[in-house]
Amino acid sequence: MALASFQYLFSCILLFALLSDAHPSPFEFLKNLQGSQKGDKPQGLNQLKQYLSKFGYINSNIHNPNVQSLESEDNINNDHIFDDALESAIRTYQLNYHLKATGILDAKTVASMMLPRCGVSDIINGHSRMRAARKRTHHHHHRTVSHYKFFSGSPKWPASKTNLTFVFENNTPAEAATAISRAFEKWASATHFTFTRIENNISALCNTTADITIGFHSRDHGDGFPFDGPYGVLGHASPPTRGSLHLDADEPWSIGPMEGHIDMETVALHEIGHLLGLEHSSVEGAIMYPSVSDGMTKDLHGDDVQGIKELYHTV
Repeated sequence: MALASFQYLFSCILLFALLSDAHPSPFEFLKNLQGSQKGDKPQGLNQLKQYLSKFGYINSNIHNPNVQSLESEDNINNDHIFDDALESAIRTYQLNYHLKATGILDAKTVASMMLPRCGVSDIINGHSRMRAARKRTHHHHHRTVSHYKFFSGSPKWPASKTNLTFVFENNTPAEAATAISRAFEKWASATHFTFTRIENNISALCNTTADITIGFHSRDHGDGFPFDGPYGVLGHASPPTRGSLHLDADEPWSIGPMEGHIDMETVALHEIGHLLGLEHSSVEGAIMYPSVSDGMTKDLHGDDVQGIKELYHTV
């Protein structure tokens, strides 16, 4: 079922505009760069560098204030050249997403990069790379030790804090709140946490602050990480214990699988994982994998649950 009320809240014609392709993905520019490799000077290369910077593959002062920005004088002249740094960044991306690590922007890499995804970086300040160490078994096969990752410093909720309260901002449609609440219930059933919803008016009346605040926002919404419209960045969430979860109001959300739409509960499951302390996983079946296709639903995976149990030292 599509979130009809959600669509009407923001634009009664949004759904029809999306279906007529009036709002292409913000990652559409990647199509024109397919096949690019070191030494090339294609149009739109600066957009590719901004994309890779946004998700942590190229150093930027957005992710680390001590690192020189891409817009510095030294880099402006190189902005339109496929250089060594860009080749290295693409190779790292390919390794993280189990693609052939050529450093060339081939068709499979472009297809992967164009998928709607979480706004949390895959690499933060040079840490939390998605790919995992592998070891050989006695059958001479490689087995991955772990895919899940934690934020740098492994922040987590204190041991005494097993019940987390959450509240929805006033602009949250009822159907969306129900789907997100189901996502919390799934995490509760797989972890030592319980989650309690506080109604916004009760929270204000009792002057209580919930541990987690959830809201829908469009474009620049004041946190330094603006959304980009349909089929781009779907949402982002803070590591423990800041408790902030933002979802893009301009996405074509749905409850359950629907072609051309993004499943609300799937994205909420992913972002709650960040709220609990999980970074991105390189396991494609894991909920903490960074991207998701339209019309797709996902559930918690053993990799996600194993990660939380290790982080909190629970059995």
